[in-house]
Amino acid sequence: MTPEQIDAYLTLHRDLHREGPGEPADVHWALEQLGLSGPLDVLDAACGPGADTLTLAEALPEAHITGVEKTAHFATEASARIAAYGPRVQAIEGDMSTPEGNYDLIWCAGALYFLGVTEGLQGWRTVLNPDGAVVFSEPVLLSTPPGADVRAFWEEYPQITDLEGINARVTAAGYAVQDHRMIVGKPWADYYGPLQARINMLREQDPDTALIAALDEHQREIDLWRAAQDHIAYALLIATPA
Repeated sequence: MTPEQIDAYLTLHRDLHREGPGEPADVHWALEQLGLSGPLDVLDAACGPGADTLTLAEALPEAHITGVEKTAHFATEASARIAAYGPRVQAIEGDMSTPEGNYDLIWCAGALYFLGVTEGLQGWRTVLNPDGAVVFSEPVLLSTPPGADVRAFWEEYPQITDLEGINARVTAAGYAVQDHRMIVGKPWADYYGPLQARINMLREQDPDTALIAALDEHQREIDLWRAAQDHIAYALLIATPA
């Protein structure tokens, strides 16, 4: 992306609660399934502006939680959001592919596909404790073959597969899937609603060419989702070393 495109993206996404579909219930479900509590070490990989970092901090009051985020602006937003928790919860600028430390839980909402499911999970083995778990959300096809609107929505991620395909990628990384749940419908609406409002607001502020392009691109994404919203999903998976 050019500097102008980056500025346009950050302008559009400034002060959004999340950078992708999800909800606090996802975090609570995973922690309940794993039976996690106590003084854990937790990594929120690609934490964005810190929505899930905050939920993890609230749900695990004895844990040390580190959010890592490559985009400095989002890391700053996350740090401000979690400041009340003091030093036990932090957000730092960094690359999720090369985290430092040892973790009982690695949480990654809607970002592992940037590394590749197999490649990312393999890379995290060195920082995941032997009895630890990775919980991640990944684009998933709910039907095969998918409809035209679904194919158009995911056209920039040709590697998308169904749940069986995701499970195979997890297995190839040396992990086993313990459980999963689907993120579909309302969590997507809760993400796209504020994004749509921001698009509408920025269109009224004489946007420059780069920002208009970003607004148009995101509007197309929202429109494609609306056309097939019951068929566009993430799968949230719990994976543990095999």
